[in-house]
Amino acid sequence: MIFGTRPEAIKMCNLFLYLKKDNSFNSKLCVSGQHRSMLDQVLNSFDLEPDIDLNIMKSNQDLFDVTSNTLTALKEVIKKEKPNLIIVHGDTTTALSAAMAAFYNNVPVAHVEAGLRTYNINRPYPEEFNRQIIGKIASIHFAPTESAKLNLINEKVNKENIHVTGNTVIDALFYMLDHIESSDSELNEINNLLTTNLGFDWIEKEFILITGHRRENFGEGFLNICEAIKTLAQDHPEMNFIYPVHLNPNVKDPVLRILSNESNIYLIEPLDYKPFIFLLKHCFLVLTDSGGIQEEAPSLGKPVLVMRDETERPEAVDAGTVKLVGASKKEIISSVSELIKNKKSYEVMSESINPYGDGKAVMRIVNIIKEYLG
Repeated sequence: MIFGTRPEAIKMCNLFLYLKKDNSFNSKLCVSGQHRSMLDQVLNSFDLEPDIDLNIMKSNQDLFDVTSNTLTALKEVIKKEKPNLIIVHGDTTTALSAAMAAFYNNVPVAHVEAGLRTYNINRPYPEEFNRQIIGKIASIHFAPTESAKLNLINEKVNKENIHVTGNTVIDALFYMLDHIESSDSELNEINNLLTTNLGFDWIEKEFILITGHRRENFGEGFLNICEAIKTLAQDHPEMNFIYPVHLNPNVKDPVLRILSNESNIYLIEPLDYKPFIFLLKHCFLVLTDSGGIQEEAPSLGKPVLVMRDETERPEAVDAGTVKLVGASKKEIISSVSELIKNKKSYEVMSESINPYGDGKAVMRIVNIIKEYLG
């Protein structure tokens, strides 16, 4: 199994734990370190240490660096390990590089979260390109939904190689929430951490949880997003806004400049996985440009407003749990205000059925891999 970013780790650690404890496999975890500190946070949350760490992260790296360094490092890893199967996830540059390295070494690839598409090669960038190329390389496609399966069938992928499993992020969410809530010490630690960082009664008072980091929103997009959040905070002083701010300067600089002086906006450092999903469970709604949160939040009955023009997860839009608002100041303000003011609109989104599965995706994937490897 090869991954390198925080979102991949969240969706793959639980799967690796299942593979590791199954004696049918000799499983090894390789990480690229594409997101060094954020990746390590998630690994620590799942008590996992990688068997192989490429540690490619360097200051000011770009897509050329991540791709070439991961590809080159994996040449020697694959040569030494001689794997029967390489498992990658989603649409990151690490996943693309790992799939290419496997292809060059004639090793089959299993693609978790396969078949997501916007069919706009630049949105999201570079993820849409990455997942389409991985889809051409993979031998096994673990599609989270029937819609994702249909995308692959339309691209002439053999039906026999596509398996609808649900999304592993739901497994991870339930696994980790159960772990937290069954431990008084974990609960106390997270409560203390969040209370210290936030400085208000986040359990009793309503708040909107915000995340944002997409490249396509850099520049004018983030300026519009920040201006919208500022206006919402001023228009709704009874509502609090919590924003764990991504470390990328293209995000951090405009966020701090525009939002620092609003008393009901709380700009905090990026959170570990455990406290983040605990905030997710307690929030009023989510305002995001992320992919995984579109899948996680509906499982907890939280409406999601997505600050993107397209989504590779149309099932949630169709189900009514997610609404696209783009990076439009006007649309963000009106959509958030509607959910704050209109209880019926809120209930329609919060009570819709999550289309991303029942939390048993990992078990299905393990059984399919076992059958594939014989």
